[in-house]
Parts: sequence; C-alpha cells; structure tokens
Amino acid sequence: MLIEDESFVNEDWYAEEMVDRTYLRCRFSDVDLTEASTQGVRFEECEFFNVRLNASRHSDSAFLRCHFNRTNLFEAEFTGCKLTGSAFHDSQLRPLTVTGGDWSFVGLSGADLHGAVFRDVRMREADLTGVNLNDAVVSGVDLSGAALTRIKLERADLRGSDLTALEPLTAELNGAVIDADQAITIAMLLGLTIR
Repeated sequence: MLIEDESFVNEDWYAEEMVDRTYLRCRFSDVDLTEASTQGVRFEECEFFNVRLNASRHSDSAFLRCHFNRTNLFEAEFTGCKLTGSAFHDSQLRPLTVTGGDWSFVGLSGADLHGAVFRDVRMREADLTGVNLNDAVVSGVDLSGAALTRIKLERADLRGSDLTALEPLTAELNGAVIDADQAITIAMLLGLTIR
C-alpha cells in the first residue's frame, strides 16, 4: 500500500501493527504511535513532529531522509532497519536499542544517547558531533567517515567498532572499553609510532 503526500494530525495509533506499507513525503504531527510496531514499512522523506514512538518496535523497516523533531523514542527498538539520511532534532532518544541495519548519513548532532545500545550497525558518515554516548554499547559499529568531534564515550563498550574517524583529543573516553586493534588505531591517530 502506497500513501503519498498525506498529513496525519492528532491521530491515535497506539499499539498499531503496520506491515508492508510505504509512506512517501507524509507529515505526522502529534501522532501517538506508542507501542506500535512496523514490519517491512517504508517511510521516505517524511516528517515526524511531536510524535510519540516510545516503546515502539521496528523490524526490517526504513526511514529514509526523514526528519524527527520533538519526537519521543523512549525504549524504542530498531532491528535491521535503514535510517539513511534521516535527522533528529530536540528528540528523546534514550534508552534506544539498535541492532543491525544502516544508519549512514544520519544527523544526531548533540543528541543524548547515554546508555543506548548500537550493535552491528552501519553508521558511515553519520553526524555524531557532540553526542553523549556515555555508558552506551557501541559494538561492531561501522563509524568510518563519521563526524565524531567532541563525542562523549565515557565507560562505553566500543569493542569491534571502526574508530578510524575518532578525534581522540576532543573525545571524552574515560573508562571506555576497547580491543587491542582499536588501541593501535587510537595510538596512530595520536601520532604515536608503534614498533
């Protein structure tokens, strides 16, 4: 089912089960999607304003080039989802769980993702400038080319993630857990010679 250029305002879609739908250039404003689930649903170039997606579950769905403003994703879960090119502004994003999928080119600048979980996700060239990922799990994540200036990663589990774009002099890394290969990468980023 294809739904194009529609606006949904003050809708109650609590616990809605959405399967195999496509929303193109749609606007969702003040929509309650608490505990909703999506399976194989595609949102493309959609806007979400003041939408409640808390405790929602998303599997093999796509949110492509979407804008999330003042959106609540408290305890939301994304499994195998694509969010390529989407951006989040002034949104509640924690605790958030992301497993697999592609979040490349996502704009999360300044977001509070303290304690979030990102496992085996592609986040190439994502904007994570100033993001708070303290106490988070960021394991097996492809962060190549990502903007990581002033990122907060204290006590985060970073094992298996690509840290080649990390700026260790601007990052907060106290207590972060890394593996031996990542230690070598960070040493090289600091200009150290390893022999």
